[in-house]
Parts: sequence; C-alpha cells; structure tokens
Amino acid sequence: MKLLYKLRYLLLAALVVSCTYEFPEPQIEQPTSGSADFTRIISVGNSLTAGFMDGALYNRGQQSSFAVILAEQARAVGGGDFNVPSINSENGFFQMGPQGPLGRLILTVNPNTGAAAPAPIGAGDIPGDYAGNKAELNNFGVPGITLLTALIPQTGGPAVPENPAYNRLYERFASNPGTSTVIGDAAAALANGGTFFTFWLGSNDVLGYAIGGASNPAILTSDTDFQQRLNAALGTMLQANADAKGAVANIPSLSVLPYFTLVPWNALPLSQEQATQANAGYAAYNAGLAQVRAAGLITAQEEEYRRIQFQAGQNAFVMDDENLTNLTALGLPSIRQSKSADRATLPLSSALGQVVGGNQALIRGISFPVEDQFVLTPEEQEEISNKITAFNGFINAAVQANNDRLVLVDVNNLLDRVLAGQVSSGGVGLTASIVPPNGGFSLDGVHPNARAHAFVANLFIDRINEKWGSNIPRANPNEFMGNDLPR
Repeated sequence: MKLLYKLRYLLLAALVVSCTYEFPEPQIEQPTSGSADFTRIISVGNSLTAGFMDGALYNRGQQSSFAVILAEQARAVGGGDFNVPSINSENGFFQMGPQGPLGRLILTVNPNTGAAAPAPIGAGDIPGDYAGNKAELNNFGVPGITLLTALIPQTGGPAVPENPAYNRLYERFASNPGTSTVIGDAAAALANGGTFFTFWLGSNDVLGYAIGGASNPAILTSDTDFQQRLNAALGTMLQANADAKGAVANIPSLSVLPYFTLVPWNALPLSQEQATQANAGYAAYNAGLAQVRAAGLITAQEEEYRRIQFQAGQNAFVMDDENLTNLTALGLPSIRQSKSADRATLPLSSALGQVVGGNQALIRGISFPVEDQFVLTPEEQEEISNKITAFNGFINAAVQANNDRLVLVDVNNLLDRVLAGQVSSGGVGLTASIVPPNGGFSLDGVHPNARAHAFVANLFIDRINEKWGSNIPRANPNEFMGNDLPR
C-alpha cells in the first residue's frame, strides 16, 4: 500500500496566490552607538548564524541571516563591512540525487492532486572552497556544529570514517583545515580589530538528538560537558579582546519547530477493507494484552493504551515505545498506536505507509511499527525540554558572570511568542509554520527563513540598545522574503 500524505493547510491555493510581500515601513529615531563599538562585528555560531535555510546553505539565505541583518543595521552607528564566506551557489546543496547534487527545498504542487509539499528545486552544488580573504571574514557560522565541534580541530579535517566530526562547511573557509577551530578563527578575528561579537551556539547539542526521535542518547550532550564547553568557547571569545562586548543568544524550544508538528499523529488513511485486514493481524496481540492484564502484569489503563484498533478514515499509526512495560518475554512487543501527545518528525511524511525492505507484507505504521527515530514520545519530549531548560540556565549564568560585557538575547522567548501568535510587524504576524507569506520557518521545518531572521536581528538590536544605550535602527521584517510561493 502506498500512502500519499498531504499537508492540508498548504492546499489553500486562493489564499497563497493572493499573498504579497509589500508591507509598511517602520519609523526610526536618530541612531547612536551608545557605549558599545560596532566598527567590526564578529559572529560565531551554527546554522542559525550561517543563514542555513530550506535544507541548504545558499546565497539568498546566507545573505539574510540575522548576523548579516544586524551588521547592516549597525552601519548607521559606525558599523563597518561584514564579510561572509560566500557559498557562491543559488541553490546550495540539500542531498545527492540519482543525477547528482540536489539543491534547496521549494514548495511544489502535485499536478495530479493539487497538494503542495517541500521538494528539492533541482540541480544543486557541492560546497566549494571560499575564494575570498579569510583574514577579513566576520561571519563564523557553521551549520551542524555543537559546542564540542566548535572547539576541536577535527571539525575541518579530512572526510574519513575515523573523523565523524568532519564538517565540509567549515573546512571550506577554515584558516588552517585540520588544525584550526571555529572558535579559534572567530577569536582571532575578534583580536584582529574586532569590537563586538555575537555568540549563538548550543542548539545542536540537543537538536541532533531530537530530530532523530531521541533514538541515539550518545549524541545528547551531558549537562557537565555543555557547561564546560560553553565556558571554554565563550571564555575564548572574551579573552581575545578585553574591550569587546557581545550578545549571546539562548536555545529555542524544539516544540515550536514545524519539523515536529507537520505530520499529525493520525496521518494514516485506510479504507474499511484495509482496516479490517489490519485488525485481523493484531487480534492475537490484543488478546495477549488482555491476558497479561488479567494476570496483573499491566494495568487496565496500560492495556487500553497499548490496544491496536483501526477503522475506515484517518488512523493513528503503530509505533515502537520503549517506555511501555517490557512484555517481550511473553511474546508481546513494546508497541502501541500513536496518540495526540506524540510528535512525529518530518521524515515520517514520506516513510509512513510505505513498504519496508521490499517485503509487501511489511507496511510502515500498519504491519511494521514506526521506528523510534521517527517519533518523540511524551517522555522524550519532557527529557528534551528539561535539557534545553538546563542548557539555557548555563547560558544565562555565563552571561550574568560577565554582565559588564555581555547581554542575553532570549530567542527562546521570542519563538514561544511566535507560537502563541504574539509577534508581528506593521500589523503583519509571524507564524510558527512554513506557509507563505507569514510562516517564519523555512521549508526544512527547523531553520528560520529570511523574514524570521529579521525579527531575530531586531531582538538582538533591542537588547543591545537597552544594555549599552545604543540606538541601532531596527530592520523592517516585511522587507524580507518569507518562503517562496508554490511552483
């Protein structure tokens, strides 16, 4: 059976076609620099600083990162050039396809169904070496890096199996690939005439674990390691230039990301014939649950929670759940159907309902349970939320310990307000979705798009202005593109 999963809200063609990006201009006051110096801004971070969008690093996204927008606004108060390691690609690199590299994601409309969904634009480019002057770079944002890989030289080393920390997107502009580090290069730039810096690292210390469905605990950074690495990285930046001030951003809640909200818990459509056939396959399993409940091995509540029953129409999918009472010794697997509290990851949209391993009897979500990497259970969501809270506590403490030189930029709060529908510019809102023009996330469901980056830049500007009496003019988010309209 082949599942065709539709993102229903993207079918509002009339609404989408009527969208424009023409919005009113904001009013600004006379700009002043206050007690900070913005002559040469240095930015260090991960994909958020680099401008990674739509599953790729490409020209438009790279030039629309919050760091670039902030630096452009700071020109009004004496800020200078802000050089980025240009990727020199209109489409960037999303993944390899059968005919070669594929570029960034765009919204495409299925001509047969009218459904719109993200898909690669077409041909892309393998990232090439940066051809400019590395000594003049201002932006040291590298997609995919954690605090650890920002601190170790292997990040830019050769792409070999024994070097899992390899990152081509750093190697291409590293001062000395295989020896230099992201933090080291950024600190050197700050020491060489830098006057102000932004620091936004730590998201990938939990994001990689989350987008993999919390299935690989080995990649989740411990609290102790996070605090030590944060202090080492931030300390290196502070020591590079004793006069430079900086703005430090925290980690957003992952619950706001469309990556975890686009696939509903009941995304499995079945006919009555399919439902009847599937129910027959689980009759023995359901009977076994009743027996172990009668024996007192599980509660009546757990029996009901684990019971599998399909019907005609939209259905919850069968999934693994390691948090269930382990009954494997009795021949009962730890499976159940998805619930409204579960969060499926975006890759499940193309995997659900598909044949597994070429065996027509194994249908993912029906006769073959959806694997751990595709779903966050409530327990896993709580674990991730607690981890982000702890990490943000360390970030806040580090900023407070250097309160004379640093200011905290609470991006976590900003995106929570976006989710609540409380963020707008010129009367035009920003939403936690990928739907143009108001959707604030790019089509990969994880990274902000250009318009959202402008809101983030304004948050940096607000906090900097409050802290040091500056009056950097805010950007107009409505001048920046959201996601492209469907093609």
